[in-house]
Amino acid sequence: MSAAEDALAWQLTAVGIPFTREVQFARPRRWRSDFEVECFGTQRLLVEVDGGAFVNGRHTSGAGFEADCEKLNEAAVRGYRVLRVTPRHVEDGRALKWIEAAR
Repeated sequence: MSAAEDALAWQLTAVGIPFTREVQFARPRRWRSDFEVECFGTQRLLVEVDGGAFVNGRHTSGAGFEADCEKLNEAAVRGYRVLRVTPRHVEDGRALKWIEAAR
């Protein structure tokens, strides 16, 4: 877990949005999402905090990007909506605003 994930967890708790961290969503695959956020009705929302965007991290390499596509497409097929955010989005509050709007 990263500092950005910890910060987002703190923000969600502060505004009273229920969530679960490190959710395995595509059994038997071992894919995990950083957060599953409780939504109204039957909606299901996953949030991925993608670090390393500016330092050639895993998410920006060819293989990492391809693996992310597979994982997030599988989430969509299973009925999840997915928000992808960066640590900067968490720091400046945009991630929380998008989560609040998506619920």
